[in-house]
Amino acid sequence: MTGAMKAYVRVVDRGNRMLGRVVMYGIFVMMGILFYSSVSKTFFVPSLWTLEMAQFAMVAYYILGGPYAMQMGANVRMDLLYGEWDDRKKSQVDVITVFFLIVYLCFLLWGGWDSLMYSLDYGGERSSSAWRPYIWPIKTIMVVGIFLMLLQTISELFKDILRLKGHDMGEKDNEPVHMAPEDPTSDKGHRG
Repeated sequence: MTGAMKAYVRVVDRGNRMLGRVVMYGIFVMMGILFYSSVSKTFFVPSLWTLEMAQFAMVAYYILGGPYAMQMGANVRMDLLYGEWDDRKKSQVDVITVFFLIVYLCFLLWGGWDSLMYSLDYGGERSSSAWRPYIWPIKTIMVVGIFLMLLQTISELFKDILRLKGHDMGEKDNEPVHMAPEDPTSDKGHRG
């Protein structure tokens, strides 16, 4: 079972890391769209598509970058108590609390899928703006992003379980590393 968890963590983390490293440049796409919007409104005829396209780019940037942010520990936490705990205590708490996130993401995925199917079934749902783009592409991106976030959440759960079993995931490509037990006679950190 431990081998399967390690393999899952390696595959999911590697995939989300690669996607996250590509998606992080999406901010420049959004900035380019907004820059074009500013120039066209100032010097030419304003474009109808720019604001909504910038919103779509921001949704894609945010939702597809979420799993990578979670993997890197860049998500926001309430560190009132959590920040002072050691890694083992954090893992013990995370193993319990991660189930709330998994349930939330399952409901979010279900709702997103239902909304995507509605968008596709009824002749292609369109935005109510003057530009009237189809909505299914951004809903597809949202469903994929939520699914990847769910996979990453399970990966984080497996990492916590492995940590509690005495294993840890190393920095290099998240390769599993067996942690040696601490030597109580070690004078590491002691000055004599």
